[in-house]
Amino acid sequence: MFSFNLQEFLTLAFTLFAVIDVVGSVPMLVSIKQKSGHINAAKVTMISGALMVLFFFIGKPFLNMLGVDIRSFAVAGSIVIFILGLEMVLGIEFFKSDNDTPSGTVVPIAFPLIAGSGTLTTIMSLKATFERQDKNEYMILLAILANLIVIFAVIKSLNWIEKALGKSGLMAVRKFFGVILLAIAVKVFATNATGLIK
Repeated sequence: MFSFNLQEFLTLAFTLFAVIDVVGSVPMLVSIKQKSGHINAAKVTMISGALMVLFFFIGKPFLNMLGVDIRSFAVAGSIVIFILGLEMVLGIEFFKSDNDTPSGTVVPIAFPLIAGSGTLTTIMSLKATFERQDKNEYMILLAILANLIVIFAVIKSLNWIEKALGKSGLMAVRKFFGVILLAIAVKVFATNATGLIK
């Protein structure tokens, strides 16, 4: 039976929000919009959501096929999340992006900008942690849905957000969520690393 836990939902929603970092991506999204003239918010949101849900459901079978256990993947995922947090806090780019990717298409925005490796890894790591702790893993789907609504709203309101926050505001938001990501990464690592190293 499905039971809704508000605290867990908020934790999951904010975790994904921090990893996706759609607010921090506003400058890049604005640049793409200026070059292409238009970004289809609904299409970007649907493709991003499809990728996230796909990894939520097929992540474990995929890992089993590769012979990787859930806890090992969760630990690896926590390291990726930690590096993403460092990127946001320090302003250093560890994961190099392909600047030659054609702008104005859905694919560069939906993947890797929104549903990138960090987001997909986080979803699978969270599911692994929830399974291990016997928690309701479908709370993650609700968190994904909440973030998709935010993503749609942000893309629809790009110009307004850029003017409201300004460059310094966007930087402050990015660094704040970077610190949250670092804390989340440490928690996921501590939860799953026990027993792996002997």
